[in-house]
Amino acid sequence: MEVYTSDSSDTDSREQKTIDFGRMSLDLATLEDHLTSPHKALLKSSGDIETMLLNHNRLVGLPRVLQQFANLKVLDLSSNAITQLPDAVCQLPLVTLIAKNNLLTNCSLPKSLLAKQAGGGHGHSTLKELNLSGNQLTHFPEQVTELRHLKYLYVGGNKITGISKDIWKMQSLHVLSLGGNLISEVPDAVGSLSLLQALVLCDNLVENLPMSIARLKNLKSLLLHKNRLRHLPKDIVALKNLTELSLRDNPLVVRFVQDMALKPPTLLELAGRIVKASGQRPGPYDIPRTLAEYLNSANCCVNPNCKGVFFDNRVEHIKFVDFCGKYRVPLLQYLCSSKCIEHEEPARGSSASTSAASSANSGFMMRKVLLG
Repeated sequence: MEVYTSDSSDTDSREQKTIDFGRMSLDLATLEDHLTSPHKALLKSSGDIETMLLNHNRLVGLPRVLQQFANLKVLDLSSNAITQLPDAVCQLPLVTLIAKNNLLTNCSLPKSLLAKQAGGGHGHSTLKELNLSGNQLTHFPEQVTELRHLKYLYVGGNKITGISKDIWKMQSLHVLSLGGNLISEVPDAVGSLSLLQALVLCDNLVENLPMSIARLKNLKSLLLHKNRLRHLPKDIVALKNLTELSLRDNPLVVRFVQDMALKPPTLLELAGRIVKASGQRPGPYDIPRTLAEYLNSANCCVNPNCKGVFFDNRVEHIKFVDFCGKYRVPLLQYLCSSKCIEHEEPARGSSASTSAASSANSGFMMRKVLLG
């Protein structure tokens, strides 16, 4: 066990005292003994302790004396065997509560995460970070929607099947991590989290994203890999701050990459493109009727600077590139050739401001789109 002092990162540089019981293989009885032993005199200075690390032990619950640490701000309970979070935890002025990798279920959590007032009602919460990842939650814990000041919520690695429609109430959220669950649907309410910067939905069962995702103007990272996505909302291109989009292991990407690799234009397609590009108009008796019908089925490229056409072979495109620039991410827009989008890439040596300005006119490019 270590008790040490470190400088706080707060602007007033106040002294922060930490007690570290991590990785000591403690059970609950032994921890109680450590906290109450007179020679350690911990309870006498309990009001000075702001951080308590109890991670990687053999705890199945929390010690009763914990509530005497009246100024505790950070509590790390990760990697134990805790089956119940008592109501007393909510009475502490915690800013960070880490309870990942335990045995918590939805019934294990307090019915309310707000502190109880003297009159019996519920007051407010000081929590800004809550980590319940790697537990046994089967549905989204509705209690967290009460936490109006929460900025970071981690509930990945559970068995959650859905996201609360009341999540819109959590207007302070910066990070919402839900990866590694059983979520199949994302509610429109997620689009109301105006301050959200990172949305982690990887390794779920998501097939569609709501159009409201495009309202997340502060979103920087959107992790969607290992889902069942076949398309993206077209308005996602309006997310100017999005710099990381992870799409690997989705039907959307797998199909597109296979098409790129295995289906080059046929000779008939190439010949038809040349005929259309040359401006020739064969008469009714110059070519067989089937070929005439084929030529009439040509689709114009959506690129206004391209006069080309395509028939059966087309390039599916949104205005993003991945981190190596090799593959184009498909999205509701069809071009006759990948060359039609080369002009959108910023020239070497161009400044960030120049690139941003060009993005406003030609669509926003990802600095990092992970496809594989």
